[in-house]
Amino acid sequence: MTKPTPPPRLPDLALPAGRRVYFASDFHLGAPDAARSLERERRIVRWLDEAAQDAAAIYLLGDIFDFWFEYKHAIPRGFIRLQGKLAELTDAGIPIIFFTGNHDMWMFDYFTKELGIPILRHPVSQLIGGREFHIGHGDGLGPKDYTYKMLKRVFASPVSQWLFARLHPNLGIGIANRWSRHSRIQNADADAKYFGEDEWLLVYCRELERRFHHDYYVFGHRHLPLDVSVAADSRYVNLGEWVNYCSYGVYDGNDLALRHFEQHQG
Repeated sequence: MTKPTPPPRLPDLALPAGRRVYFASDFHLGAPDAARSLERERRIVRWLDEAAQDAAAIYLLGDIFDFWFEYKHAIPRGFIRLQGKLAELTDAGIPIIFFTGNHDMWMFDYFTKELGIPILRHPVSQLIGGREFHIGHGDGLGPKDYTYKMLKRVFASPVSQWLFARLHPNLGIGIANRWSRHSRIQNADADAKYFGEDEWLLVYCRELERRFHHDYYVFGHRHLPLDVSVAADSRYVNLGEWVNYCSYGVYDGNDLALRHFEQHQG
């Protein structure tokens, strides 16, 4: 019988006394319009300032931007306050780990070269402060959603990326921004329903838990803040999003808790 292959791992992260680890996802900067995105970006920067006071590390779990594509010599306009704050934090020695989501999967090496932030494209496991975590954005995991899984393979293809890069940024980014306006992030009612035992990320967690134990499964993508039992000693935490909930996770070495920051629409 073939032995199951464990998920890829990051190096263990020690958690000194008084330090915490922060998790956030689905900022969707750029949506639904420039004014509300800017208000949200400023709020996120305030949250990062607060987190930096005791952060051992900060994990950003994808869809930070409603659209992102890195041309060889150009990146999408805007979001400079967030980028500046991330640079300040990494310069101060705070590790930041960035997972791509379905809206910003076309991130390449800009954040790594300019800000010292590694870019991860798949879920990983990591021992943090003595507890086993499994962390990722969450798109394409679990059962169903076959149409998206097919589209993801197309969008992740180097051929698709090469073809899109041939478009002038004014055209390519303009097309992508119009496409992103159809994002479900702008239709919060569609994400307000909890599907119980049929939650596809919960199904994924339970299947993985049967083979490899994790204390915490941490994802975004779902847009609904959730804290659900996977097994007797294992939990699935979904971080929600920042358009409606401003929700995030914080781990203090004893427990992972969902919190809300300056909860406003925006």
